[in-house]
Amino acid sequence: MFAIVEAGGKQYQLEEGRYIDIEKLEGAVDEKVVFDKIVMIVNGKKSKVGQPYVSGASVEGKIVKHDKAKKIIVFKQRPKKGYRKKQGHRQQFTRVMISKIRTTAKKSSKEEAVESAE
Repeated sequence: MFAIVEAGGKQYQLEEGRYIDIEKLEGAVDEKVVFDKIVMIVNGKKSKVGQPYVSGASVEGKIVKHDKAKKIIVFKQRPKKGYRKKQGHRQQFTRVMISKIRTTAKKSSKEEAVESAE
């Protein structure tokens, strides 16, 4: 089972038990993160496609670390003009461990109490 999630302006394919590096998120290490912009959920031959998002679905994860990616070099040059400019950039990211993919909305404690009373 996997889900396609929209986060940080990009789409990611997430599976339970996997790590994912996404654009930097607010939050401390070991803090829980919930993604609710689910574009698609695939479970074997069954799949749900959102319009634009799947209603009631969510993906839970835990922040493992905040870090910077490998440095890239940005080099600009104009031929025959003596113009050269060299810059480096390291993009910040957050590593998240995916723990749970929910296909339906999580029931509140009040709804669970009503069901158990019946």
